[in-house]
Amino acid sequence: MAAFIPELFQRLTTGVYVIGVGKGDRRNAFTAAWVMQVSYDPLLVALSINAKHSSYTLLNEHRAFSVNILSKGDLERAAQFGQPASAGKMKVAEWTMGRTGLPLLRGAIGWLACEVASDTPAGDHRLVVGRVIDGELVDREAEPMLYRETDAMDNSAALFPKTF
Repeated sequence: MAAFIPELFQRLTTGVYVIGVGKGDRRNAFTAAWVMQVSYDPLLVALSINAKHSSYTLLNEHRAFSVNILSKGDLERAAQFGQPASAGKMKVAEWTMGRTGLPLLRGAIGWLACEVASDTPAGDHRLVVGRVIDGELVDREAEPMLYRETDAMDNSAALFPKTF
């Protein structure tokens, strides 16, 4: 494999987020770096998620998700939510429920609540576009975590093609 491909993609400027899905006692969350704003009017964000991920089922059923923005250096939480759903990760963190019923991570810089506007195949993932319906900036002074900080935490280097 061309050793530089994973390193090249780590340098794309992207944040690290915890995506919350579900409603009531059926909840899950996962770490994501592929999140971005795609429109001002209406206010839309896009999320990339593997359709085989257990959270995708909840996202698809409830047609909503939260984007919780992690702080620079918060590697422990980024790693925690990168674990499978069976790891009990929802019980370890402190959550609050938004007015829409979505799980919101306490200690995040801020959060967005989104309703699914579209869901499209995108290679080995799904591209889910959400209309932002609520949000809060909790800590104005905090800096967001960048994907580059996570190094090889997600073991994604093995998933890149050997060549372009």
